[in-house]
This record gives sequence, C-alpha cells and structure tokens, in this order.
Amino acid sequence: KTCTRTMMASSRGLVVLALASGAQAYIASAPSALPTRAVARCDARPLRMAAEDTSIQRRLASFVGGLAVTSSLLLPLTADAGFQLPPIDKTDKNRCEFKNSAMGQSNAAKDKLYDLRQCDMSGQDAKGYDIAGAIMLEGNFAGVGFKEVTMSKVLAQRANFDGANFANAVMDRGTYKGSSFIGAVLTNTVLSGSDFTNADLTNSDFTDAYMGDFDNKNLCKNPTLTGENPITGADTRASAACKIVTPKK
Repeated sequence: KTCTRTMMASSRGLVVLALASGAQAYIASAPSALPTRAVARCDARPLRMAAEDTSIQRRLASFVGGLAVTSSLLLPLTADAGFQLPPIDKTDKNRCEFKNSAMGQSNAAKDKLYDLRQCDMSGQDAKGYDIAGAIMLEGNFAGVGFKEVTMSKVLAQRANFDGANFANAVMDRGTYKGSSFIGAVLTNTVLSGSDFTNADLTNSDFTDAYMGDFDNKNLCKNPTLTGENPITGADTRASAACKIVTPKK
C-alpha cells in the first residue's frame, strides 16, 4: 500500500547588519510554504528524501555565506563613498583633544570612535601622538606640530593643515581629499596609500617622503604642487620627485 505526503522546507531569512568595519550575517529559521519534491511515496527511499533536504540546506548556507562575504568586501567605505558617519556628539566637551590610542596603533583599532570632525585645534602640539584612525573631516589643524605622529587610516577630507609640520610622521592609507596643506612640511613622512586628490599642496615640502610609484604619479598630477616652502626653502614639485615641466618659449 502506498500513500503520499507533502514535504515542507524551512526557509532561511537573511538579516545583514552593516557595520563600519564589515558585515555580520545572521540566519533566522521560519517555516514557509515552499514545497520540495511535493509528492513522495512513503515507502520510496526515505533516505533519498533526507539527503535532498540536507542538500537544500547546504545550498542555502552557501548562498548566505556568499552574501556575507560580498557585504564584508563592500561595506568598509569612506565617507565620500557613501558611508554614513554617526552624528557629531557636541555634548562631549573633551572630544576635540589629541589622545593616544590605547589599542591597535597603526592598525587604527580603537575602543570608540576618535572623532575630531570640525574641531579647531590650530597651533597645538601633537608630537609623537598615535591618532591612527581619527575622523578629522573639516577640522582646523593649521600650524599643528604633527612631528613623529602616527595617523594611519585617518579620514581628513576638507580639513585645514596649512603650515602644519608632519616631519617623520606615519600618514599611510589616509584620505585627505580636498584638504589644504599650504606651506606644510611633510619631510621624511610615510605616505603610501594616501589620497591627496584635489588637495591644495601649494608651497608644501615632500622631501624624502616615502610613497609607492602609483601614489607618486597621482601626487604629481596635482596642479597645486607648486611654489617653495617658506620654512625649508624646498621647491615643492622637486621635493615630491615630480618631473619639472619647463614652459615652452
């Protein structure tokens, strides 16, 4: 004697929580009315039916894992690429202060967001500080002493660094799009992977700065890379090891 029954598969709902440092995927199970092999005979290979159900679960797990990996690759974006930073906490009276990292140093690991957005810290001294990972958008850091500072992976778009001294600083993988470095000293700094797109580099000094060939080519495309540093007297374009263009007569 044979009989039939309907096999119901459990669906997997995917919830992706987007975080600044990546993504985490969570799977919640809930019954659904999606049949798999809707009709099967009670006496026809129950082991095969179990194997098919296991296969479906594995495919779902693989699909979820793929989404999680894709999300983790796409989410760590800068503010210019659409990543939304949290609102500035203007109730924190100690927010606009230079503080050493208590954690990962050049890896920019922090136990909380190091937020220096829109801070006026001009003329201060940050020599030797570790401010890696700081959010410095639209801040005023004109004339700050950044000698020997570690500021890897900072977000510093549209900030003011005019006349600042970055001698011997580690500034790799930073984003300085649209910022101003007029008259700044960046001698013997580590600049590999940093982005100076649309930054004003007039009268700056890049003597002995370390950067890769690709970074150097992009830096040399900046039309503001001109003038002479008022402190060191170095020719700005020559200090960045850029080709000197002689105007045609």
